[in-house]
Amino acid sequence: MTKTFLQKTYGLTGTDAVRNHYNAWAISYDTEVAGNGYATPERCARALVGTGLPTRAPILDLGCGTGLGGLALRVQGFTVIDGTDLSPGMLEQAAKRGVYRTLFPATDGAPDIAPGTYDAVTAIGVIGSGAAPVHLLDIGMGVLAPGGRFAFSFNDHTLDIPDFTDHVRGWLTAGTAHVMFKEHGPHLPGINLGSTVYVLEKA
Repeated sequence: MTKTFLQKTYGLTGTDAVRNHYNAWAISYDTEVAGNGYATPERCARALVGTGLPTRAPILDLGCGTGLGGLALRVQGFTVIDGTDLSPGMLEQAAKRGVYRTLFPATDGAPDIAPGTYDAVTAIGVIGSGAAPVHLLDIGMGVLAPGGRFAFSFNDHTLDIPDFTDHVRGWLTAGTAHVMFKEHGPHLPGINLGSTVYVLEKA
């Protein structure tokens, strides 16, 4: 039996492989993840609004994909949302939603964004196994203003890889950030996969 795009995702390694995979998946992505009950965008958006972040706060949606995260943020009342993604195909789909102020392609390194540009950053279902590497956490934290919020998720596959949780623990130990919200719950219940949603405040 031919594997679905979702089934192929968690074995990906390398930037080119990830970009090519998501380019090929872009047209059918929403249908496949919706069919598996994709819950993390709504969970992240609700967690972020629950911290009291003003709805006019500028937000960067890292790894925005087809824009499901941006849509979830807009449903919660946020109105100033920028998005970036490694996949041109995904960005093309995200543009159709009309929820982003601007969309731009991601690069392998740090983006050309001044530190402190954003009051919040989201990385929803983006960082971890088969997707973005751990250094994307530092990129997200780097563009935040002091007191800004970083909302992100680690799925169960990623939670089993110590590099990711250890990186977050290092921030907390050093006082770089503190936890405003942390909760494990459904990610893709159709394949029995959960995720932990975090909201950290930058010191």
